[in-house]
Amino acid sequence: MIVVIAPNPFKGTLTAREAAEAIALGVLDWHPGAEIRCLPLADGGEGTLDALLGTGSGQRRTTIVQGPLGAPVEAVWGLIEGGSVGVVELAQSSGMALIPRSTWDPGLTTTYGFGQLLESARRAGVGRIIAGIGGSITNDGGAGMAQALGVRLLDSHGRDLPRGGLALADLARVDSQGVDPDWRRIDVEVAADVTNPLTGIDGASRVYAPQKGADADLCEALELALMRLREVIGPELADTPGAGAAGGLGAGLMYFLGAKLRGGAALLADVAGLDGALIGADLVITGEGRVDAQSAFGKGPIEVARRAAAAGIPVLLAAGSTGTGWERVLSEGVSEVIVAAPPAAAAEGPAARLRRTVEGALRNR
Repeated sequence: MIVVIAPNPFKGTLTAREAAEAIALGVLDWHPGAEIRCLPLADGGEGTLDALLGTGSGQRRTTIVQGPLGAPVEAVWGLIEGGSVGVVELAQSSGMALIPRSTWDPGLTTTYGFGQLLESARRAGVGRIIAGIGGSITNDGGAGMAQALGVRLLDSHGRDLPRGGLALADLARVDSQGVDPDWRRIDVEVAADVTNPLTGIDGASRVYAPQKGADADLCEALELALMRLREVIGPELADTPGAGAAGGLGAGLMYFLGAKLRGGAALLADVAGLDGALIGADLVITGEGRVDAQSAFGKGPIEVARRAAAAGIPVLLAAGSTGTGWERVLSEGVSEVIVAAPPAAAAEGPAARLRRTVEGALRNR
């Protein structure tokens, strides 16, 4: 019996690796002789770094960078595949959790620290960078990132723009002469978990800025600022699905670094070697914290389920809870959804519950 275990993080309770380990113990409780293949996954949001560093002999690094409002933060990034591939996560430098909610202001927050993370990876000699860009508190179109890389963003008087999304309203010219030419040899791939364009009714400012503390007036001001960026970078790039990810950072990465945007779940599944792990497997178990109608749209467990179903392998999806429309996943390759059982004791933690739930479900199949 070969069982592939490939969960997403159970947000707020278990990392993808912790979930995979708990599921594996549940499988072994049921079938002690089972061969386990663990591939913790994510889909471009928080947890991407941990998932990729857990795929092999990943090296964890830390760099002090400027946080969303300029204060220094210690950001984690990593190297995989023998140091040839760098892994960076936007949430480490420009994420919501880095500043108090009372200070959230997407007109001022910046991706400058993310540019510093990218520079750290470049200086380590990588030839490829994988960037997870979920969880941002920014709406600057990647302007801060570009400034950290040496790009000058200039107004009509030739003055450098200050940091923050609102400043882009005065953008007149881009001067990239200060960018290290070494960037030309590096392939940048972006794990984006949304498909929004840069601007418009479905764009970064109108859809996501309210979640980052912007009121209606600030949302419209940010929209105008990103419209100016759109004029500079061109509509074809700005309208690319995913250009609006992370407050327009998707667009900035494409324009300033020639990055390629990919669905986060598919990219991470490829890097983790999911297709190879499925060869010869008898069962696949994936999972995430909550399964609802949104789970069927580009989430990691559905990427796993689709690939497993195409190979004729049954798929169990373990969930902490279910919400409206969870049944949609059953048409995406999932054979059965199993929901974490109530605690057996007051002291029982989420990992123990998940282990017990998986073991019980397998015994009852």
